[in-house]
Amino acid sequence: MATKLKKILNPNWTQLQERLKINGSENNFSKHSNKSNTETSKSILGKRKERSNEEPQAPKPNPLIPISSDCRLAGLWNRFLLLLHDFLHGVSYMFHTHTTPGSLTDMVAMDCEMVGVSSLGNKSALGRVTLVNKWGNVVYDEYVRPLEYVVDFRTEISGIRPRDLKKAKDFNVVQKKVAEMVDGKILVGHALHNDLKALLLTHPKKDIRDTAQYAPFLKEGRSRSLKNLAAEFLSVDIQNGEHCPVEDARAAMMLYQRHRKQWEKSAKDFKRLKEKQKKRKPKKKKFT
Repeated sequence: MATKLKKILNPNWTQLQERLKINGSENNFSKHSNKSNTETSKSILGKRKERSNEEPQAPKPNPLIPISSDCRLAGLWNRFLLLLHDFLHGVSYMFHTHTTPGSLTDMVAMDCEMVGVSSLGNKSALGRVTLVNKWGNVVYDEYVRPLEYVVDFRTEISGIRPRDLKKAKDFNVVQKKVAEMVDGKILVGHALHNDLKALLLTHPKKDIRDTAQYAPFLKEGRSRSLKNLAAEFLSVDIQNGEHCPVEDARAAMMLYQRHRKQWEKSAKDFKRLKEKQKKRKPKKKKFT
């Protein structure tokens, strides 16, 4: 297995090691490896006595959280983790080298964080918007200056602080840019109606892939939280404390990618059904 993995991932594996300066990152996935991989890992680490004076290993990083201030590198590493994880689980993905890390793709995931406006702060307004491409790379991430005075920054959830809005862009500028970037694209997200409402935008229903509405993700006919879906279907723990829109957008995109084939089949079947119903609908009789 180790030989097969090495053969398939090279030269990408080597390039990632050199670029990110990460040693032994294969150990993050050791629980998915076979017995031979386990024995190899033990021989590299040495016996317990030989390792007794070493510092404990750092906790396993969350692959959805940006691990670098450089979003291009963070996104590339996130993409690699997804590919390696799926390879170990028998899912085939190809390395697409024809796109740059920060480029737009035919599908984008969006997540927004809100702040409270109005006299009581109980009205939501856009405070930050993030877009990631199909590989999880950040293609747009901006703080937004709301049209109304902010009463509650909701920092414990949104992660937004007063200092963040000092460098924020005007709502109209962000709205226009987002509209341009998602135009003609498959839009992925969780409860996207809330984000689109905050942006005062619409998007063709046929191009929306909402993880809060996808039937296999529902429980007893009800929507589930993104945190719950990420834990069950991705085995990743997110939204601990302040929310990160990059993390949430990546989680939504990863959920869609894992179920894309069946999801798109369901979308096509639903479209055909609607077309048949439309044809069968009797024409209204005109009374003279």
